[in-house]
Amino acid sequence: MEKTLIIAEAGVNHNGSLKRALELVDAAKEAGADIVKFQTFDVDRLVSRFAPMADYQKKNLGTDESQKEMLNQLTLTHDEFLKVAQHCREVGIEFLSTPFDIDSVHFLDPLVRMWKVPSGEITNYPYLVEIARTKKKVILSTGMSTLSEIHDAADVLKSNGAEDLTILHCTTEYPAPIDDVNLNVMSTLRKEFGCPVGYSDHTKGIEVSLAAAAMGASVIEKHFTLDRNLPGPDHKASLEPEELKELVTGIRKIERAKGNFTKQPSETELKNRVAARKSVVAACRIKQGEAFTEDNLTTKRPGSGISPMRWNDLLGRKAVRDFEEDELIEL
Repeated sequence: MEKTLIIAEAGVNHNGSLKRALELVDAAKEAGADIVKFQTFDVDRLVSRFAPMADYQKKNLGTDESQKEMLNQLTLTHDEFLKVAQHCREVGIEFLSTPFDIDSVHFLDPLVRMWKVPSGEITNYPYLVEIARTKKKVILSTGMSTLSEIHDAADVLKSNGAEDLTILHCTTEYPAPIDDVNLNVMSTLRKEFGCPVGYSDHTKGIEVSLAAAAMGASVIEKHFTLDRNLPGPDHKASLEPEELKELVTGIRKIERAKGNFTKQPSETELKNRVAARKSVVAACRIKQGEAFTEDNLTTKRPGSGISPMRWNDLLGRKAVRDFEEDELIEL
């Protein structure tokens, strides 16, 4: 059974509160996620003072402030991230945070065993080089990207030392419309790049993530929050803790259900064969020596006698004894 890596994306849903960040860690652990992921950035290095908010951010926040003003309210200090990482170790869940600038890469390097590159950084050449030089596993999100841009990013990563690459299909909108999801792209990416492929889900609910897991996603990433009604850009497109738990449970069931590629009856099926299949039986009384015909034979349950697949072999043969109606035919 291939295990799907489930990343509970806390992101910036802590709203700048260390207490809430620690509670998000606990919620992710309780839900059964493999990893809880945050976002680490220096606001001054991430955005200029002229950068506008995305439309979904304006809508979710109900304001038209700049990105910089918004992000200043959603940061944790390095000391606070160290406490979050320590808390992850204490409760037994893997800590991960996406860096959005090179200084954040350097800060996080000792704290993480892999990188999650966000969709917005897929064209950031110096950033990709810095990530690759650590030689750690890279999970690359591809929202807003063309196939050519993904190839370019993959080439930069691999040529600079990142040999272990997983690519995530993604639709960058919060929440993402169902009609824009296009899960079949996962198959395209798998064939194109020959590496593990997963899905970063920004849709409402858990159905699309479950479908992606059933389609072979090696990684599922999903935003979650303690309360969808909290102020902030990502809460409305996030799962609440009980929904996250339901998602993890569903994915684990799907893993078990996928099984292998061998078609054969399971042990649980075998015991039902006799009850569900049919045998050749007498359609009426048949005397010893009488020839079997389509008129005096029929097929009925149980399946403990001669298989109806031998029907033509029986026709014309002589009855070895008298048979009553419904009796299993014997040779």
